[in-house]
Amino acid sequence: MAIENMFGHLRGNWGWMALRGVAAILFGVLAFAWPGATLLTLALLWGAYALADGVFSIIAGLRIRDGIKPVWPLVLTGLIGIVAGIAALGWPGLTAIVLLMFIAAWAIVIGVLQVAAAIRIRKEIDNEWMLILSGVVSILFGALMILSPGRGAVALVWVIASYSIVFGLMLVVLAFEMKGLKPQDQPGIPSRFGT
Repeated sequence: MAIENMFGHLRGNWGWMALRGVAAILFGVLAFAWPGATLLTLALLWGAYALADGVFSIIAGLRIRDGIKPVWPLVLTGLIGIVAGIAALGWPGLTAIVLLMFIAAWAIVIGVLQVAAAIRIRKEIDNEWMLILSGVVSILFGALMILSPGRGAVALVWVIASYSIVFGLMLVVLAFEMKGLKPQDQPGIPSRFGT
């Protein structure tokens, strides 16, 4: 069955999701460590994070299969992350408001895609609420930034850092949840990342 095969691949490639979470946590810690950083530094840090997250997401989406097809929400999430990262790295002199709106839109799109993915696989995994919650946190984060764009750059750094750490922790927890999935009616699928 196609859905069982997809979860076998999720279990076998859980490490890519964990890497996304670790990258988010590292970005958040670095942003907290440099709260007085200029907006240019923030744009470059965020651009590097979004680019890395996008690459990891595409790799995961192409390795995890739904039947014979890649998991397109992950691939789409990765493409959006890569475009967002390149834009932030290519134009680091963006104003605070433009950068804020850019990050907010990215967070909302990623959140919606995660909630959609969680709804799709909710019957197949335990604790799917973690994926839904990480999507909702992402949507709320984006909405909060849109509603209060006039806050200072340091406050923006703290909000982004907090979001990144919480989001990263949720991804790491979910990755280990995926690692613990038990294959149903099929032999173990070897992992290229490690189980």
